[in-house]
Amino acid sequence: MKDEIKNNSEQEKTNNTSINEEIDKSINKEKQKSEDKNLTKDEKIKDLEEKLVRSLAEMENQRRRFEKEKEDAFDFGGFAFARESLLLIDNLDRAKISISNNEIFKKNNELSKILETFDVVQKDLISIFKRNGIELINCLNKKFDPNYHQAMLEIEDENKESGIIVQEIQKGFTMKGRLLRPSLVGVTKKKDDKNSTKNELKDNKKNEENSEKN
Repeated sequence: MKDEIKNNSEQEKTNNTSINEEIDKSINKEKQKSEDKNLTKDEKIKDLEEKLVRSLAEMENQRRRFEKEKEDAFDFGGFAFARESLLLIDNLDRAKISISNNEIFKKNNELSKILETFDVVQKDLISIFKRNGIELINCLNKKFDPNYHQAMLEIEDENKESGIIVQEIQKGFTMKGRLLRPSLVGVTKKKDDKNSTKNELKDNKKNEENSEKN
């Protein structure tokens, strides 16, 4: 019995809330009508013009949001495809290294020409990538940048300042200004510089996180 009374009480509260909301809506409508009646013809026209401008502005904002969302969705799909396509470059690089270290290829002029063919194919691929917004990161002899490079090892060099990239282990790329994949690199350090590139190596985690977000 108590539960029934409690339920009835809660139902009455809900009903009262709904009624109050409807009353408020009615009052607001009547208030708006009253205000509209007090407006002159020119004021009404101006009010309608302002409402129309606001509506058009909102429609334009919605259109821009839709275009941006559509563009982002397309870029995301293209981004994933581009990242997978980089495997072609990697495989060519590995094949070139394997051939250049093979004594048989070195001694045979005809076979060594295969290496030149690989170079041509790789350049063509990079050219195709570039036409589609995918740019090679030129990193050799540049200062290490954790936003674009990932340090894999340190190389002692007394002739260069610390943190200069002297070895490219894997090519890095950007796509439409965003990092597609960081360059895997070796950076210099001086023999007595204990902290030369430890910070760069620590930045690898940050670099990987940025790459995943993109």
